[in-house]
Amino acid sequence: MPADLAVIGLGPYGLPLAQAAVAAGIPTLGYRTGPETGSLSPAELRRMLARGFRPAARPAELGRVRTAVICAPTPRGADGGPDLGQVEAAARALAAHLRPHTTVILESPVLPGTTEEFLRPLLEEGSRLRAGRDFHLAYSPSRVDPGNRAFTPANTPKVIGGLTPACTESAAAFYGRLTDKVVRARGPREAETVQLLETNYRHVNIALVNEMAVLCHDLGVDLWDVIRCAETKPFGFQAFRPGPGVGGPSVPQDLAGHARRTLRMVELAQQVNSRMPRYVVQRAAALLNEHGKSARGARVLLLGVTYKADLADQQATPAQEVAIRLMELGAAVSYHDPHVPSWSVLDRPVPRADSLYEAAAEADLTILLQQHRTYDLQGLSVKAQLLLDTRGATPTGAAHRL
Repeated sequence: MPADLAVIGLGPYGLPLAQAAVAAGIPTLGYRTGPETGSLSPAELRRMLARGFRPAARPAELGRVRTAVICAPTPRGADGGPDLGQVEAAARALAAHLRPHTTVILESPVLPGTTEEFLRPLLEEGSRLRAGRDFHLAYSPSRVDPGNRAFTPANTPKVIGGLTPACTESAAAFYGRLTDKVVRARGPREAETVQLLETNYRHVNIALVNEMAVLCHDLGVDLWDVIRCAETKPFGFQAFRPGPGVGGPSVPQDLAGHARRTLRMVELAQQVNSRMPRYVVQRAAALLNEHGKSARGARVLLLGVTYKADLADQQATPAQEVAIRLMELGAAVSYHDPHVPSWSVLDRPVPRADSLYEAAAEADLTILLQQHRTYDLQGLSVKAQLLLDTRGATPTGAAHRL
């Protein structure tokens, strides 16, 4: 079956798009750009293959589609900005086989100007075609929330910014097959900046509540009750909750390396959020000390080592730093996670608890880092000798909260 769509990059942005496309009846080709972190269960892969998904073995296959969407990961580079290495590899692979009238869309998180100043020259040079005249070029920020069952590609509006009005309309026609609503931006720079604003909004607000968590603990105030009350305000407030750190593929972007411009608020947010694993360990050591135990030699059980609840993805999970700092204090660290059968820290395997309740009862301290649905937190709070809840998920009074 010939493919209508090529998804280039099968990581955390590309796989959800490919799944949504085949679910909408669009024959889809998948092309990997590197060692990507996105994963499918065998059942999910079988469903996708049955619906029209096909992995591409050769770059030449990219030239047989009407729409190509580049979803390559852009991790933080040495200069603090996004590393465009996989985007470049994707562009070169596509450009060599790009045909006239193809619609090319970039979904990778990038800084404003990347579509026009970085991607466009690569495509034009490699294809000898001109963007806006011979092929359509646009940017659309990825709006993926892994594990969120309430918001899917079908009911999440897509923002489109094309190089020309015709480019915008061509990209909008494609996304109109996947979603109920398409929002047209003035151009690719505006669409890229939408992604910048949305990502930084999340990180800045998480940093605010993380700082509030530290302050409220020092003041003896129940932050979780504060948030519960504050979120009843029907305007001007959106509830965010603190945690042991911020993980996942979506890194904050402060425009570092981009015309020497920075966003001071984002820089501060990064500093606050990056300190949270250290703060969790400080709280853990203090709790042990209050109960007559030293961190050195203490048995510490970590619950949930993924970056998000009910997912197996460990990208940038704060659990790594928490475990490292506990080990540096001399603690004997073990873990439990229903989605992670094995886990290593600093290339050393961490013992996995087979029996959750027995492990919690034997551990000097249990730290809830991720609130997976399968965890019976009431039962755990009864079994655990000491329980530090970094997610505010346990019943009031059942554990020590962050």
